[in-house]
Amino acid sequence: MSTVSGGPVGVAVVGAGTISSQYLRNLTRFPDLNVVAVADIDQARAAAAAAEHGVPASGGLIEVLALPEVELVVNLTIPAAHAEVALAALAAGKHVYGEKPLALAPESARAVLAEAAGRGLRVGNAPDTFLGAGIQSALRAVASGAIGTPVAATAAFQSPGPESWHPSPEFLFAHGAGPLFDMGPYYLTALAALLGPVTKVAATGHKARAKRVIGSGPKAGTEFPVEVPTHVTALLEFAGGAGATATFSFDSPLVRQTIELTGTEATLLLPDPNNFDGVLKLRSVDAAEAETLPVTGTDVGRGIGVLDMARALRTGQAHRASGELALHVLDVMSAIAASADGQAFEAVPAWADKLEPLPAEWDPFEATL
Repeated sequence: MSTVSGGPVGVAVVGAGTISSQYLRNLTRFPDLNVVAVADIDQARAAAAAAEHGVPASGGLIEVLALPEVELVVNLTIPAAHAEVALAALAAGKHVYGEKPLALAPESARAVLAEAAGRGLRVGNAPDTFLGAGIQSALRAVASGAIGTPVAATAAFQSPGPESWHPSPEFLFAHGAGPLFDMGPYYLTALAALLGPVTKVAATGHKARAKRVIGSGPKAGTEFPVEVPTHVTALLEFAGGAGATATFSFDSPLVRQTIELTGTEATLLLPDPNNFDGVLKLRSVDAAEAETLPVTGTDVGRGIGVLDMARALRTGQAHRASGELALHVLDVMSAIAASADGQAFEAVPAWADKLEPLPAEWDPFEATL
């Protein structure tokens, strides 16, 4: 059990993979945190990460959870291990902040939250990008009435996929990942912050290729299977009455990361919700061109959700990147996946005709009659 009750919050990072360097770089800089240890199933990797960032201890999960100065565990393991590691940390009396998604399935996520509630512990979860200057400035603009009443949103993440740059991308194409569960949390969390809870969805899902090839690192050239849809399109209805369309794709040569929020008075073009800063633009109904709005707040990067949670532990206030928010986003993603798998749509009477293209030489200014 944790024994520290004041001062900086003692933190252990579990999982020393690719994303851990971003977290460790920031967490070790925040004076309200004391990064005590790094744990990983590969203890040599944990030791290397600890040494690189000046963290005093490293080891396996059980060893690190036994440290009394650890109050908050930052769970950066692969998605398939999120719930298991979170439950182990809670059983050891530690609060938990995890990478997204909270768990592979809503049932597992609910078990984590129930365990935390029963022990009087807290759960936080990524993404914390919505706490960055870009999305927070957008929230302030909406709250000020800049767009009028929100009506609709469009969200899009499109890329060729992470296998070209990630040295071990297989888990990103496995069950519980894909563009929906890997990238969807950034966009759906931002939309929930802007528009409130989602009440219903409909979706389609497609897979461009059954196998992919690792493009970098020691496993370059290795082929691996694709287990999930790699292009998902969803319709979302929000409790407040707004609707949204969202696209999540690892199949597009066109790289696109955007959210547009349309209201009765204006449309707001938000920055990439996977970043903490960016450009925010407003186009009013009667404006000749878009206006660039000021973006203010923190852009320090990953870990500000951990910091906000740690401060909340000391003050007793609610933390913002909460387990409950992460569960709602997981519920939404799971509903999208189920809809895409079942094609749960109303049927439309068939149209048998086929449109023929215009001839390439077709000229509207050439007399033909």
